[in-house]
Amino acid sequence: MNDIADLLEPLIAFRRDIHAHPELGFAEHRTAQRIAEQLRAIGLEVHEGIGGTGIVAVLRCGNGKRTLGLRADMDALPIEERTNAAWSSTVPGCFHGCGHDGHVAMLLGAAQVLARDPGFSGTLNFIFQPAEEGLGGARHMIEDGLFERFDCERVYALHNWPGLPAGTISTRPGAIMGAADKFKIVLEGKGGHAALPHDTPDTILAAASLVQQLNTVIGRDIPPSANAVLSVTEIAGGHAHNVLPASVRIGGTVRSFDPVVQDRIEERMRQMIKGIETSFEVRGSLEYDRYYPATINDADAAMDALEVAATVARAELAPEPAPTSEDFSFMLQERPGAYLWLGQGRGDNPPPLHNPHYDFNDDVMETGIRLHVALARHWLRD
Repeated sequence: MNDIADLLEPLIAFRRDIHAHPELGFAEHRTAQRIAEQLRAIGLEVHEGIGGTGIVAVLRCGNGKRTLGLRADMDALPIEERTNAAWSSTVPGCFHGCGHDGHVAMLLGAAQVLARDPGFSGTLNFIFQPAEEGLGGARHMIEDGLFERFDCERVYALHNWPGLPAGTISTRPGAIMGAADKFKIVLEGKGGHAALPHDTPDTILAAASLVQQLNTVIGRDIPPSANAVLSVTEIAGGHAHNVLPASVRIGGTVRSFDPVVQDRIEERMRQMIKGIETSFEVRGSLEYDRYYPATINDADAAMDALEVAATVARAELAPEPAPTSEDFSFMLQERPGAYLWLGQGRGDNPPPLHNPHYDFNDDVMETGIRLHVALARHWLRD
């Protein structure tokens, strides 16, 4: 496939323009407009405003009945960039620290290649999704009729992965990304003088004890064969050295891959809070939000993708899932498909995702485009 070389330079420029003008979830108005303009320019049928700022572009070819969806996410992160790149973010406190600008450019490149030389028979849907970073843009698109309006027998998504060597493609059947839960615990007493602790339930001492207990859940209540993470990331309470506060807030996250394990963790947390209530004479409440399910690849779709990837670049079976989360999980609950990692690591210690020094590696853009094209031509073959 030699029809890609002329596309790379303008696509890299497009990617860097999006990087310089990042937009947070559901606010990707400029980004979506620029994508839609590019898609219309190559003659695709373009649908805007799906699930907010989402876009679907449709390419039909031949008489084939098969359908496929390829998805890229568009949103940036609320982080201050520290790359010093010439194309650094022009928006204070906002930048593309997860490579979604690169994902957009790779999928747009695949659309350009396939628009002028489809090489398939069927219907291909290019899905540009808003608000992946914690806001559930995939769910919003689905609720807005994504799969009813644009049939996808399979759906694939590609994400850059700094921990893999540049150009390596990896995936696995079954779980590949974790479920993401967040929790907020509030412990309440009545508040009082620090010199009279016998008259006032000590919410800070109760919180300290609870944090220690929570850190035993994974080691003592979850089977060793199950992967899970529970991290307490926030504690807030008190405002003066001589006052026992009336309340303390504890927050954090849980990551897991199995709903049974997920249920067990939440159950144990609630039991521990009841025990703290009794031990310290405080009142406890728990808000537990399961905001992203685990990303579970269809086995056939994942193995097909690895076979196809091997024709494009180095492909390898991922040995284990990642505990980070991804709202492509909602799409995989609706349609069979797979989530793939594209290595972009360079040097001995590349900045990880969500790091102020991270930037998408433009050197892997060609591999990502070729993979999208190969997946489409493989599934939508006659």
